[in-house]
This record gives sequence, C-alpha cells and structure tokens, in this order.
Amino acid sequence: MAAVAGVALCGALAACGSGGSASGDDDAITMGFSQVGAESGWRTANTKSIREAAKAAGIELKFSDAQQKQENQIKAIRSFIQQRVDVIAFSPVVETGWDNVLLEAKRANIPVILTDRAIDSDDESLYETFLGSDFVEEGRKAGEWLVEDSKGEGTVNVVELQGTTGSAPALDRQEGFQEAISGSDIKIIASQTGDFTRSGGKQVMEAFLKSHSDIDVVYAHNDDMGLGAIEAIEAAGKKPGEDIKIITVDAVKDGMQALADGKINFIVECNPLLGDQLMDLVQKVVAGEQVPKRVVVEETTFTQEEAKKVLPERQY
Repeated sequence: MAAVAGVALCGALAACGSGGSASGDDDAITMGFSQVGAESGWRTANTKSIREAAKAAGIELKFSDAQQKQENQIKAIRSFIQQRVDVIAFSPVVETGWDNVLLEAKRANIPVILTDRAIDSDDESLYETFLGSDFVEEGRKAGEWLVEDSKGEGTVNVVELQGTTGSAPALDRQEGFQEAISGSDIKIIASQTGDFTRSGGKQVMEAFLKSHSDIDVVYAHNDDMGLGAIEAIEAAGKKPGEDIKIITVDAVKDGMQALADGKINFIVECNPLLGDQLMDLVQKVVAGEQVPKRVVVEETTFTQEEAKKVLPERQY
C-alpha cells in the first residue's frame, strides 16, 4: 500500500510532502502532521485517509511518523514550527508532556489540531480543537455488552490487553469498561499492555494463559491485539469465541472477518477515516473561523451477524 510505504520512507523525523497539487503554491495551506506510527491496521487506514484527503483538498502535507515515541513527535512538531507551516495536526503518542512544545507553536502563531487522541493539559488554549472518538464511551459499550451477555453466569474472569501505556485510548477504554462492569460479577483478573500490536497481544495472551487457568473473556483495546490473542488461544488448544470470548475495539477488516468467523464475539467501532473532517477543520482554523473545541466521530458496534452484512463494503 502506497501510504504505508510513504510512512516508512519518511522515518521518525523527516517531513515529507504529500505529493499534492498544492506543492509550491504560495496560496496553499501547508500542514505539518505527526502520526503515532504504523502499529496497527487502524493506523494504516488513518494515515491513508489523511494523505488522500489532503491531496484532494489541495493542502500541502508534511508528514512525520513518530514510530510510537513521544520524543520523535516533539522533534517533528519543532521542525514544523521552524518550517513555518500554517497549521500543525498530530495524534499524540501519550496524553502528558506536551505543554512546552505546544506553547512554542502558540508563540509562533501556528494553530494546533489534535486528531484521534487527546492530551492531558490544563491549558486548552494550546490547541484549537480535538477531532476524534470518545474512547471512554467505546470502553463503556464493550463492558455493557459483556454485562448483558454474561447475565446469570456467575463470576466472569476477564483478562485485559491494554493499549500503549499512558495513551488516551488505553486509559479511557479501561475507564469506560470498568465503569460499565462495576457492581456486576465480572472481574478483571489480569491487565497488561500489548502496545496496540498483534505481536504484543499474542505475547501477553501467552503469558496470561500460562498464569491463569480460569480465563473466560479477553477484552482487547484494539482488534490487532485481539487477533494476536486468537493466535495464542488456538496454540494453547482452545477455541477463541467459544472457550474464551473476545471483545475488541476498532472494527478493521481483519477484526471484522474474525468476528464474522465467530473467533471474536463483539467489536466496538473506532472510525479511522478522519481525513475529510480534518481537512475541513484545517481550512476553517487557518481562515480564522471559530470551530468546536471537541468534534466527536459517530461510531457503532458489531455482532457476528452485523459483521457479515457489512464486510463486503468495508473500506478499512
């Protein structure tokens, strides 16, 4: 996929042009965008959406892949400031530690847009708007489904595959899930980060299976870790979706296929196709228009039958 190749070539710090028609046009908007990395199918789809939407909107895109390291992202943002881009957008690797570099952008009069993930800062003037999902609600939906599904079963033991430590989706999806299962017979018996990767999910699940013989459910913060857990469960001689139920978040094609096949039991959608909405916000912010401080993406959930219906038209 061209978008993936572009990410790899740009590396952690290089700012690459999108190849859009606006390159070299003094009137064109130039946006510096720092992506978390390429850790999952969701992230690949997100990057492709942003690249394609920028090109279609005539916005010159300077793209940087942080390779899941905050220090790379901070360096990239400082590079964008030095290049005097019109606007900076980024998906923060973790929630904290952004105030200094965003203050530098503010002093340079370069507006900042947060995409996909929020930051933990007392100073909301450091960014114009946040475009993304409600991760707490995603976790809540996952927990609510399990509460309903496990009624009358007695104690249900859950192992949790967390996303990247300190990241907004990992913290919020955990919070929402715990809120939803509070007061029920559902217990989280182990919780560890798989860093949003398939290999990480498999490795952590292998360790869980060795240390716990009473696992009823896996709650994975994204599809890729859930798919890794499936590999570990099958290697242990158990049936994913039957012997151990699996709940994930994202709804990328591989995850939806596993849901349709009965290996995953429930998926909460997290839509990666934010490109068009982001470009709309970029144009408004650069023009000095007022935009909402928070723009939430509309999302749904999927059961096995629902996954079968939508899979043929799935874009990601």
